[in-house]
This record gives sequence, C-alpha cells and structure tokens, in this order.
Amino acid sequence: MKFGLAFASSVGTDSESSIELSKRAEALGFDSLWGGEHVIVPAKIDSPYPYTPDGEMPGEEDTMIPDPLIWLAYVAAAAPTMRLGTCILILPQRNPIVLAKELATLDHLTGGRLELGIGVGWMREEFNVLGIPWERRGARTDEYVAALKALWAGPAAEFHGEFVDFPPVTCSPRPLQASIPIMVGGDTPAAIRRAARYGDSYFPGTTDPELLQARIAEMRTAAADAKRDPDSIEISAIFGQQIADPVAGVEQFEKFGVDRAMIPAFFFAGPGGWERLEEFAEKAIAG
Repeated sequence: MKFGLAFASSVGTDSESSIELSKRAEALGFDSLWGGEHVIVPAKIDSPYPYTPDGEMPGEEDTMIPDPLIWLAYVAAAAPTMRLGTCILILPQRNPIVLAKELATLDHLTGGRLELGIGVGWMREEFNVLGIPWERRGARTDEYVAALKALWAGPAAEFHGEFVDFPPVTCSPRPLQASIPIMVGGDTPAAIRRAARYGDSYFPGTTDPELLQARIAEMRTAAADAKRDPDSIEISAIFGQQIADPVAGVEQFEKFGVDRAMIPAFFFAGPGGWERLEEFAEKAIAG
C-alpha cells in the first residue's frame, strides 16, 4: 500500500509550512504529495458539490487553494524522493498546449516524478467566470488528453480535433517519463469509462466504503469492456472515516484492491497537526 498526502497544497499555504509539511511527509513514508485546484470560488454557487450529503463544498469562502503546479514546483526540491501529483486538475479549464509545456517542464526538472490527476469539473459557475463552455466538457477533456500526449511524444507533433487544432509543432522539453501518468477522477459513469479507456489510475471521489467498492468494480468491468487489463489501472482512494482506525482502514483498502490511500492533509491542520501526522504514520505506514 502506498500513501499519498492529498490536498497538501491547501494545508501548506505559506513558504514555511509547505516545506515543513513536505519534508515531514517524506520522512514518515508517504510516497506522494498532491495539490487540488479551483481557480476561483464564486460567492454564489448553485452547482451541487457531488461528495457531500448536503451538496455544499467543504471549507470556508477564503480557504486557500494554491495553483497546484506552482505549489508542486515549489516543494519538489524539499522532498526529492516523492511523487508529485494533482488531485485533481480541472483539465477543460486549461489551455492544453500551454499546459503540455508546464507539465513537461515540471516532470523534466523533478526527475520524472509527476502524475496528472484530471477531472471535468463540477462547478458550472467557475466555468462561467473563466469564459469556458460548460457543455461538452467531457469531450473537451478527452481531446485535451490526446493533444497533451501528442505534444509529449516527440518533435513536429500535430493534432486536428474539434477543440484543439495545430500544425506540426515542437514542445520542448518533453517529459522525462515516457509519458506522464494520467489519473482520472470522478464517480460518474462517464468518469469511470474515461479511466477505463486511457487512465493509468482511477481516483473515485466517494468516501463511503460500500460506494467505493461499487465504483472500483464498475471501473474494472469498464476496463475489461475496453479490452484493457483491469489490474493495469491503479486505484487511489480517499481515506475518510477510516481515519478513526487507520490500521483497520488500511486493511479495508487492501481488501477493496486500493493501491494508494490518499490521506487528506486537512486531518493534520491546526494545533497538534504534526503530532497527529506522526501518529498516523506510525500506525498506518510503519505498522
């Protein structure tokens, strides 16, 4: 079992805490650091958040959500053995050509440690503010992934699609990895199919154990339908209620077939956070 420190960028929110959190996580045995994303949070949100019973997004109006790529670039040298990932980056909100350059540069400079977690987004209001169409964002996401991979594959890449169209161009540097792994997040049937078609890993958003089992089973079925080996798609899952008994939680995740437990850094925010982090690591990681 691998352990990722999820949403770490929203807990390490200044230079000192970001570096300290990253160093401690590495020393305690976490394999990866992850940053989430929202460019802005509108004052009025009617879109329901899909992962809480009341449809309200957790956090306060002014909760810090640093840009994940800039945050990961900042902490990368402080934790030189850790994987670096986004959980998740809202792909249809990004310019894929600029993003290809940013991701490849980060992967190149960090020794091939980047993982790209993507989602299509749930907040229509954020898309409206950014001036990006909400409709067909799933199709846009799929095409953006294809364009990223084309640009990373070699020089004189070209792509001709509905949302992206460019003649032969070269984007350099290219990733140090053969291709940056893609982690697909989401619980909808479309997200599951997306993970099954081209995901290197799948990241369901639910924290309910019964629903988590169901989403994993659905992804495995979809992978088989897509003529892919389900075992080739890594599963990352959020540690939620399992935090009450980390040892039992790890055992449960192993039973479900989870490869990486994503531990929300929010559990370790505030007074006594470092002690709680060390206690968790002693029980769940070292144990």
